Amino acid sequence: MIGMVLAAGAGRRLRPYTDTLPKALIPVDGDTTILDIALSNLASVGLDHVVVVVGYAADEVRARRGELERRHGVTLDLVDNPRAEEWNNAYSMWLASDRMAEGALMLNGDTVHPVSVEKTLLAERSGSGLLLAVDADKRLADEEMKVRVDDGVLTRITKQMDPQSAYGEYIGATLIEPDAVAALADALQATWERDPDLYYEDGYQEMVDRGARIRTAAIPVGTEWVEVDDHRDLARAQEIACRY
Repeated sequence: MIGMVLAAGAGRRLRPYTDTLPKALIPVDGDTTILDIALSNLASVGLDHVVVVVGYAADEVRARRGELERRHGVTLDLVDNPRAEEWNNAYSMWLASDRMAEGALMLNGDTVHPVSVEKTLLAERSGSGLLLAVDADKRLADEEMKVRVDDGVLTRITKQMDPQSAYGEYIGATLIEPDAVAALADALQATWERDPDLYYEDGYQEMVDRGARIRTAAIPVGTEWVEVDDHRDLARAQEIACRY
């Protein structure tokens, strides 16, 4: 199994930081970036081969590649998304699907969370399908990627859901077993071909609609994490990252 980080996005709401940097390279604790935290977490659970999908300001990641590999004891495989500033991340994830043959633990490149998330997914793996990390405790609003589940199995995933009807929020971490890779790649391709502005989570919904069984794992209550979309989120990331 490999690690994977989707880090191609531009993060326009985080300017001026993202005038020259991708979101994943914004510092959140001294010189520690969002990408540093992701790589550290993956290395801590034994995943030292990490695919990073890059796009916006990709040369900044390439320039730091050697330093990142040395700092975290990983080997980085950079996959370029030439449409990162035009299309959404269903395409980014699809571009890396050929690297997933032995399975992957995939992280969003704009999420700051402790390694307990990766440990939860690995502890609850079944050896088949997909397993999504979900925060079932957080108070939800319109922006979150919300989920409905039935006995731990995903039935619906979308931002366009009444928060009151949601079970929780998908936090941007997925364990992908080898037997699910082909179906996932096909669903992602169908998703971005239908509308390149769709999320990879829409690809998950496509799998569910086709009859796939996607499981969810609730992260520990009280886990401090944040998806960094704007300056308020960044302030929260800077508050909690130093405690990991």
